[in-house]
Amino acid sequence: MTASHAESCTAPDTGTAAPADTLDQIDKRILDVIQSDFPLESRPYAVIGEKCAITEAEALARVRAMRERRLIRRLGANFQSAKLGFRSTLCAAKVPAEVMDTFVAEVNGHVGVTHNYLRDHEYNIWFTCIGPSWDSVCATLAEITEKTGIPILNLPATKLYKIKVDFQMGE
Repeated sequence: MTASHAESCTAPDTGTAAPADTLDQIDKRILDVIQSDFPLESRPYAVIGEKCAITEAEALARVRAMRERRLIRRLGANFQSAKLGFRSTLCAAKVPAEVMDTFVAEVNGHVGVTHNYLRDHEYNIWFTCIGPSWDSVCATLAEITEKTGIPILNLPATKLYKIKVDFQMGE
């Protein structure tokens, strides 16, 4: 189960996405465009429509329909935080079941938390934390520990590997 600061780890997603084979070629082309080439324009759906030989309104309607069907869970930018001067770290915690909801709510309440995962492991909660400085990241983790009583294992990366992944949908 995953959770970002906008989604809660305490309420697992029970919705199921429609199978990808229910997509027509236009939907697949839209997915190809939006996952790595989303237009940074004042009217992005007009550009998407042009690339897919449909109208702006149809492009927007198709994206909305795919979101409603949970084929698209999130639309948003991904930034390389280090290039913006930010620092980040991977975190892990051993959280007893009886305080899980409280701990997750506290973690998810911080803007710098970008991912939050429940794992079947001794360290059962893993999340990432990003801040404008190393001091701010450490302060956030200290605040979480102070409020919850749960120590956090801080695992900053020593080397960064960024892999771009595109899921080719069209033929």
